[in-house]
Amino acid sequence: MTSATRPQLDLRELALDRLGKSTAEPKVRRKPILTRYLIPGGILLGFVALLSVAVSEQLMPRHKVTVVPVVVRRAEIQQQGTPLFQAAGWVEPRPTAINVAALAEGVLEELLVVEGQSVEQGEPVARLINIDAQLALRQAQNTLQLRKAELESAEADFKAAELRVKYPVHLEATLADAESSLAQAKTNLAKLPHLIKSAEARLLYTRQNYEGKHAAEEAIAGRLIQQALSEYSDAGAQLAELKQRGPYLEKEVASLERKVAAMSSQLDLLIEESQQLKDTRAKQQFAETRVVEAELAVEKEQLNLDRTTVRSPVAGRVLNLVASPGSRVMGMESSSGQSSSTVVTMYDPSKLQVRADVRLEDVPLVLPGQPVEIQTASSKDPIKGRVLLPTSSANIQKNTLEVKVAVEDPPSNIRPEMLVTATFLAPATPDSLQADKQETERLLIPRDLIVKSEGGTSVWIVTADRTAELQQITLGKAGTEKLVEVTSGLDPTSKVIATGQQSLKAGAAVDVVDEASLGN
Repeated sequence: MTSATRPQLDLRELALDRLGKSTAEPKVRRKPILTRYLIPGGILLGFVALLSVAVSEQLMPRHKVTVVPVVVRRAEIQQQGTPLFQAAGWVEPRPTAINVAALAEGVLEELLVVEGQSVEQGEPVARLINIDAQLALRQAQNTLQLRKAELESAEADFKAAELRVKYPVHLEATLADAESSLAQAKTNLAKLPHLIKSAEARLLYTRQNYEGKHAAEEAIAGRLIQQALSEYSDAGAQLAELKQRGPYLEKEVASLERKVAAMSSQLDLLIEESQQLKDTRAKQQFAETRVVEAELAVEKEQLNLDRTTVRSPVAGRVLNLVASPGSRVMGMESSSGQSSSTVVTMYDPSKLQVRADVRLEDVPLVLPGQPVEIQTASSKDPIKGRVLLPTSSANIQKNTLEVKVAVEDPPSNIRPEMLVTATFLAPATPDSLQADKQETERLLIPRDLIVKSEGGTSVWIVTADRTAELQQITLGKAGTEKLVEVTSGLDPTSKVIATGQQSLKAGAAVDVVDEASLGN
């Protein structure tokens, strides 16, 4: 059998139809899922995400902020005495000018000094009209004399009362009179029985005499009988009176005994005299107090009179004449201002200082006690000085900070308000830093941008992807009133947010609308 007549073998007939389908249907080959779905889907999702980010940056609101750059200052270790920088300034009294004030209220009569005049301590510089003060002083002196007279009278009364207590002769005399009266009364009482017997005997005699004459009436004249009768009646009356005198004498003796006892007690106790002594002592003390008050009044008026002459409190030189003759000064009135009592201003020529305008970038080079060389047109030779301390506020217009420099041994030809040029010199360098003369960078930022919290000190900055971040920082000691040194946490390229940080949150998108400058 030839190949042309031999039947062809179809291998598809030998395949098993496991799915119940005819083997005659052709089989289709499928592509892998990774290449067919996952790769295209990932590309599509990435494109969508990129598109959404781009759109969100355009559609989402961004916080508008302004930023300030970090100020970089370089400080180099210099040899002692090397000039660092110069600053313009002016001379002024140290620490301030001296106000010579009138201590009393009044009208200025005349000025006794001129500007630039040297005066000694206590030297008169002005005089006020003092006629009122003179009259007040005379009145106070007259009152003092009156009070002294009252004191002399009170002292005399006290002395007399003191003598009455020490020598109570008036009570002793009264007691002696009472004792004498008592003795006389007792004597009369003791004599009374004898007087009664005598009166009885006389009565008996007169009765017998009368009866005898009456019996011999015809032989005796009637006048004699009448006389005998009268004598008899008188003797009877005397006897009756003597008999009635006894109780009265007894009462008189008892009363005098009580009087003597009372006078003795009064002499022993001296109650009234002691009370009188205390009263006179109190009056004397009161008079002494009034004399002291009058003396104080005289001293006060004398002080007011003295204060009408305004004197220099220190030795120095007159700077300005503030008040003029005829003007009114308020003295030490509580409602008066400082200038209302100032007559002249002075300064001590040996105590002067320079107020120098130092640029902010040079402020980190300023140290207390640093040597300064001062040049002025009025002095051919440089004047030595030393840094006292920077002032408390910077000058916004000039972008400077005022630094006070004490003038050492100021010459006599410099005056306050003279313009000078201050050259700040390098201070003495510690031995540990003599070998290392590399420049060091100082980073400065505004103080008012610092955020303080329990977690530490931080500032808001703008990151590279234009988002806000609260950056932790560490502060140094250098700086000015407006700027402060940052030792860690920032670098010279950092952008510190100056405005718009009130509603910021970490990671918030920001849009920088302006960049401010802190220095030249």
